[in-house]
Amino acid sequence: MTAADVMDVKWAGFDFGQCIMEPGGLRNPLVFGDIYKRLGRPELTAERIHRYRVLKEKYGSYGAIKEGHRDEIHSYVLDDDSRAIELFSQMEQRHLDTGEGLPDALDYLQKQGIKLQVVSEMKKTLGPVGTDIVSRFLKNRGLVTYFRELVTPQGKIDLVDETTDLRYLGTTKESGTLYDVLAAELAEWGISPGEAVMVGDKPSTDIDPAHDRGFKTIQYTGFVDLGPSKADLRIDSFAELKTILRKKGS
Repeated sequence: MTAADVMDVKWAGFDFGQCIMEPGGLRNPLVFGDIYKRLGRPELTAERIHRYRVLKEKYGSYGAIKEGHRDEIHSYVLDDDSRAIELFSQMEQRHLDTGEGLPDALDYLQKQGIKLQVVSEMKKTLGPVGTDIVSRFLKNRGLVTYFRELVTPQGKIDLVDETTDLRYLGTTKESGTLYDVLAAELAEWGISPGEAVMVGDKPSTDIDPAHDRGFKTIQYTGFVDLGPSKADLRIDSFAELKTILRKKGS
């Protein structure tokens, strides 16, 4: 790494799916096998796994399904069976993990005084805001210590007092409108896009739209490499952030 690779920033945003949340441990045969064994219908396992793979082909990744199309897991994959839906929610939280080196990196960034937020393409929530997969994962893993706020097209969710700032409602990462609102909010805190960095895996939602609006960008390839992007840097472990990011003004 050279001096040119060091980024002086005041804010860092992290994507959720296939970034903060590492779905590698979520083995579909195990999860669906356990669900339908408990329901006394093991013969349904293979069909449910097939349906889930159909959704993956449609949306590109399991992370994309979980963040933006969870209602289709419930309706198409699980046939709106309330018990199966409850069991699926339990199983995925048990098997999901965090990206390599994430906790140590977040601890370092927080001690540096860099403001941290999750920036997720969660287009809809099922049930009360704050009970979605993203919020529950952050709470269950103790990550609310670092990420109090979750920025989404549903609004900015405060995971501590459970309020929602609706200025983000209806925006999207892919169109860049979410980053437009984010840049305006950061300006209220005295932070310019050039003093902010977005970390994520997907060029079309995490990297390119943010880069086009002046944000620094880091493409995370630790779970999957989704190809070329406008990223300033690429990393395959969050541990690298400890040498790349530095609090501006420190």
